[in-house]
Amino acid sequence: MENTKKNKGNFLKTFFKERKQVGALAPSSKFLVKKMCDKIDFSTAKNIVELGPGTGVFTEEILKRANPDCKIFVIELNTEFYEFLKNKFSDPRLILLCESADALDTIIQSHGVTQVDAILSSLPLAVIPDQIRKRIIIQAHNALRPGGVYVQYQYSLNAKKLLEMKFGKLQMGFVAINIPPAFVYLGIKK
Repeated sequence: MENTKKNKGNFLKTFFKERKQVGALAPSSKFLVKKMCDKIDFSTAKNIVELGPGTGVFTEEILKRANPDCKIFVIELNTEFYEFLKNKFSDPRLILLCESADALDTIIQSHGVTQVDAILSSLPLAVIPDQIRKRIIIQAHNALRPGGVYVQYQYSLNAKKLLEMKFGKLQMGFVAINIPPAFVYLGIKK
């Protein structure tokens, strides 16, 4: 319970301080975490990327589900969240980086990886400048292996057209039990 209060406190403080990097008032609900993570085939995944982990609620679930030999790239631009995550996790599978998601190709290649199996994104696409947002989606698409999945949640449908430009037809979901309720996008690389 104490850890949950600390997560929410950090999240709110950072939300008001960094409005261009944080798109939510509270960490994601367990219902959203489950819906997003259920889209990834953890039984075969060797390389997974998480973009914008915030306080690590998705990271925790990814670590629970991932194989012992899976590399998990966790990319957080916000330095306060990055420091929080650095203190929270010590799993050897985790590669925690304080970087921008629009450099994804360089990031994974610097670790000897050319393609990943899944990308889970909590990035607040609605508040990211248009050119950077487009670069992130292009980089994510390029980083995925054929058949790889891109899972993204947003609080509106404003990112749908952008994601469809790279992934084609998306599978859509909705999680009402979240603050605020969230749309879940699933893109599969052809």
